[in-house]
Amino acid sequence: MSKITALVESAGQVLTCASDAPDLVGARSDAVVAISGNAIAAIGTPSEIAAAHDLIGAERIDARGGLVMPGFVDCHTHLVFHKSRVEEYAQKVRGRNAAEIRAIGIPVGITATARMMREASKDQLVESATERLRHMLSFGTTTVESKSGYGLNTATEIKMLEVNHLLDQHQPIEVVSTFLGAHEFPDDKSRDAYIAEILEEMIPEVGRRGLAEFNDVYCDDGYYTVEESRTILERGWAHGLDVKIHTDAYSHIGGSTLAAELKAVSADHMNYTAPEEYAALREAGVVSVVMPALDFAVGHSRPFDARSMLDAGMTLALATDMCPGCWLESMPFVIQLACRLYKFSPAEAIRAGTLHAAHALKRGDRIGSLEPGKQADIAIFPYERYEDMAYRLGRGRARLVMKAGKIVFDGRDEVA
Repeated sequence: MSKITALVESAGQVLTCASDAPDLVGARSDAVVAISGNAIAAIGTPSEIAAAHDLIGAERIDARGGLVMPGFVDCHTHLVFHKSRVEEYAQKVRGRNAAEIRAIGIPVGITATARMMREASKDQLVESATERLRHMLSFGTTTVESKSGYGLNTATEIKMLEVNHLLDQHQPIEVVSTFLGAHEFPDDKSRDAYIAEILEEMIPEVGRRGLAEFNDVYCDDGYYTVEESRTILERGWAHGLDVKIHTDAYSHIGGSTLAAELKAVSADHMNYTAPEEYAALREAGVVSVVMPALDFAVGHSRPFDARSMLDAGMTLALATDMCPGCWLESMPFVIQLACRLYKFSPAEAIRAGTLHAAHALKRGDRIGSLEPGKQADIAIFPYERYEDMAYRLGRGRARLVMKAGKIVFDGRDEVA
């Protein structure tokens, strides 16, 4: 008989999001969640849990008829950046393109953020990213991937990854680091010189110091070619970094095929991915991370075709793409956009933001679902049923959030 340290009870619905759930979310209306230390001990009816476990001294967490589910896993963000690009955004929503915005003296794009980043201290970056993480936590996110890529030189790329590690240590959300030196090309180096810096300086230093788990590259027209991407990703492999790839966002040059060949952990964006590539991605086990909020924020001319990907049996994950061009901290808003704009069902969307997103970070064995033995990362929302998350537009604040069995956000007395 295991000792239970906390019991989440009085839920309207409990979603397990277990891999074998026939409805994709494992919805139950009769369940409580028993926690032992930092892990889920059992999920069952109150009588089943009471008969099989020692509940003496357990903290009783009243879900107040709400929705109990796994904490969201935001598996693609550019969390760490300095200042903002609000002037650029304000011009773009008026219909001006990048060239027109530059002509009126407003810096544009990744290189604009890179210039800001080089002047920022670690303390400044930690402070601003921590504020964003606090908001993410309040929307039920318990794990966040954070990419570098706004440094475009060795010192600043390393600084960004060091900030990720500080964030992971000093606030409750788990922060997963991805190296993305190959995000753009800097203004102050030639293409060949910068690629050489990535290969000979950045990747070896990142690998030596264990600053990232993943190596990412932006493989698209105007960014890194397929062969450049292959070279960079294979160099990362040699230094212990698993493969991720930004691809097919604005063109189709073969990045998804490369992702399948390299058995990438994930391929992200996917707006121009060809249907004939779906099977190869599925069979290679590549998780495709799609981001409806980014399409919404930039007014993308070709939003991804998520429905055909889902129907082809691909594993799709959802993420915010939190960045200066898509300032979004709410995974529930991503669920809402995915359902209305891209024809996900509410169950498909929630599974994509939890279990599938965990697989996109190679963590599906320990987070992303509520199953015995997994980490007790739990979010409670003020909904009677899970479909309300897609239905109540603009809502999404959590009532309570737990990370590894501990309450890390309590909004039970706030207006939900």
